[in-house]
Amino acid sequence: MFDPRYTIRPRFLRTIREIGEALGMIRASNLSEARLARLTHAARALSAHASTSIEGNPLPLTDVKRLLKDAPAQARDTEREVLNYNRALEWVQSRVKSGRFELSTSTFETVQGMVVEGLMENPYDVGHIRQKPVIIRDPRVADSTVFLPPDHGDIADLCDAMFAYLRDNVDELDPILSAGLFHKQAVIIHPFMDGNGRSTRLMTTGILGMSGLDVFPIFSFEEYYNRNVTRYFRMVGEQGDYYDLKGGAEFSNWLEYFAEGILDELKRVQKSLPAGQPRLELHHRLILEHIAEHGSITQREYGQISGRSVASRKNDFARLVELERIRQVGGGRSVYYVAAD
Repeated sequence: MFDPRYTIRPRFLRTIREIGEALGMIRASNLSEARLARLTHAARALSAHASTSIEGNPLPLTDVKRLLKDAPAQARDTEREVLNYNRALEWVQSRVKSGRFELSTSTFETVQGMVVEGLMENPYDVGHIRQKPVIIRDPRVADSTVFLPPDHGDIADLCDAMFAYLRDNVDELDPILSAGLFHKQAVIIHPFMDGNGRSTRLMTTGILGMSGLDVFPIFSFEEYYNRNVTRYFRMVGEQGDYYDLKGGAEFSNWLEYFAEGILDELKRVQKSLPAGQPRLELHHRLILEHIAEHGSITQREYGQISGRSVASRKNDFARLVELERIRQVGGGRSVYYVAAD
């Protein structure tokens, strides 16, 4: 049974409120499909660079961008790590978008399999929870032991209990809280022989997306950790022996740090948005939502769902055409509108 210990303190609540405000600003921005695609592409490159850099990959961001653009068939291990991460990130995002991202040990194994594909000698270490003990060491200190994760015989039950808790509370917990609890617990369990950190950060992305953080494709929370890797490892990990953690880990400090990382990234996204973007009014959104559901909209259909005058309807359509959100098809009485390319 997974029963995390944490206290919701004013610092966490303040950050959650600021996250809500930042999300509102981003959602209110007039992002065309083309700009959204560019932001998503940039965020994926940043995530692939940051998350692999945390684990010691030396490739700079410029090389990562070039690598993802070219996608060579033959790649060195450092390049393969980046390509694997990007492919797994695309898979997670597509599963979330289609509503097929599942909170399960099986999903976690699938993600890890993509992350380490072609990078491990033992095929059973790819896409499977570990069957051997592991020791977490400090790479800066010879023969040091920082943490002893759970025995491999307990991993399956611990993972299943963690995901059961998330599924049972998916409608009760704030998405930031759910994702944060998962992130630290998964690192502590250390379920795989390799790829634990990268796989955990990818699953965290999926949890944020499926739980309501609908702008998740255009942000990269991994970069926040990459700026101070030492602090990240100190906050997310534990020391000693897993079985000496009476009552399990304490999550409060980590949750505050985790939420601040999400806010930091959302602020970065805000700064990257074009200045002076107009806010869409409710009647504009009615048009866009109707097109999204039905594929097109006519003047008459818009009048039926909005009640606005003919002159106002013409102005509303003209405004969205000007903003390149929709385009006009046909002319005269047969005119209708569809989403812009």
